[in-house]
Amino acid sequence: MSENLNRQGNKLLAALPAEDYQRLAPYLENLSLPFQRVLHNTGEVIFDVYFPTTAMVSVVSIMQDGSTIEVGVIGKEGIAGIPVCWGDDTAVHQTVVQIPGNVLKLKAEVLKEEFYRGGALQKLLLRYTQAIYTQLGQSAACNRLHTLEERLSRWLLTVSDRVESEELPLTQEFLAQMLGTRRSGVTVAASTLSKAGMIRYSRGKINITNRETLELTACECYQVIKAEFQRLLGTKDD
Repeated sequence: MSENLNRQGNKLLAALPAEDYQRLAPYLENLSLPFQRVLHNTGEVIFDVYFPTTAMVSVVSIMQDGSTIEVGVIGKEGIAGIPVCWGDDTAVHQTVVQIPGNVLKLKAEVLKEEFYRGGALQKLLLRYTQAIYTQLGQSAACNRLHTLEERLSRWLLTVSDRVESEELPLTQEFLAQMLGTRRSGVTVAASTLSKAGMIRYSRGKINITNRETLELTACECYQVIKAEFQRLLGTKDD
């Protein structure tokens, strides 16, 4: 894969002026990451950041009893490890690969140096931070106020947007962990969506078969978050 194609695979890098990107290019490393590869652990120092191109990364909050819930999704629209630009090198949450694929790895120190130049990358990442802030706030409200069926629909659509595919390698056990609920609840919700013809589920894989109806089933949070990413970053499919 050429350097240019690598860049185009991530929307933040693709949005940079050529001159700004060229300062980062020599330090970018193209990696293929497997399912459940942990990029950052809670409480550990962030030494590297990752720009997904085909992979999807989950930001996961882990409770004292070991239970988990996803608080953020990062795909080709974003970056994993952005707290290093906020003046803190410590990971607050775990970031883990949930859909295997490629990323562009960059040393945190290189990103910080470019960020503190105050140029195009800084402006872009600050706008991305605002979009992520909206995602986090809306997701918190969603987890409290909306039904599991609505939340599952929103989550499937969001993941589909991030990896730009209607075929998602996801298990019900994983969905339960990400949504912070019991597997039995996910089974019932997924069965409802499947019977309505919105998804097709087989072991370890979900296919979105009727996106229009799935969007109507999802809560308003999906459109709110999508619209904010589009407004702030100029994307049409986030």
